[in-house]
Amino acid sequence: MSKERVNFGIIGLDDMLGGGLIPGSICAIIGTYGTGKTTFSLEFIWDGLKKGEHVIYISLEEREDRILWYMKQKGWDAAPYLDTSLFVIKLDPTDFNLANNRIKNELPSLISEVKASRVVIDPISLFEDLFENDADRRREMFRFVEGLRDKKCTIMMTSETDPDNVFSSRHSLIEYLADTVVLLRYVRSSDLTDVHLALEVVKMRMSAHSREIKPYEIEQTQVTVYSEANVF
Repeated sequence: MSKERVNFGIIGLDDMLGGGLIPGSICAIIGTYGTGKTTFSLEFIWDGLKKGEHVIYISLEEREDRILWYMKQKGWDAAPYLDTSLFVIKLDPTDFNLANNRIKNELPSLISEVKASRVVIDPISLFEDLFENDADRRREMFRFVEGLRDKKCTIMMTSETDPDNVFSSRHSLIEYLADTVVLLRYVRSSDLTDVHLALEVVKMRMSAHSREIKPYEIEQTQVTVYSEANVF
């Protein structure tokens, strides 16, 4: 197996992943509100841009201008990359036919057209919500994911957690389809005086990886995973 890795671009996380993601793999970032799913996605995209890669960011939640504003707040100037190596697409998840068609049919063609090596879908859970029942959702998501694998780019998808289970995605599906699963969550101290952000690499196919739960911080200019520290 090739030792080449796709860096996440987040201090400490690449160490936990054995050097980074495996090229052409699919990564799911799962977490509740406020845990930084979009921030992790932007770090991944920015790392690719800095290395001269072409990247696609599909948002089903935030407008394009908000995504670019977030990047600007982190001190990143995305303007020189926009529509040349950075392609930001906003989809309306309430329009089933449009969102379904663009994600399933147009995205694979766009990846080939712009020669994208990294793609983010944030959040994939809103796309999953479009399907009326679990059987349709499983069938369509399986077909979609398998189609993306043929493009040989590294994919990152975010998902909210199940309201009743902070260890599972909203539909308990994407973690089975993805090669790597990173879980973001809040951890409260035993005396309930402190709340920490904690990260766990739940799964990573074809690679050794850290199985420890590690604290992380989201700062204005960067995310840091303290891979050598304990949560408490």
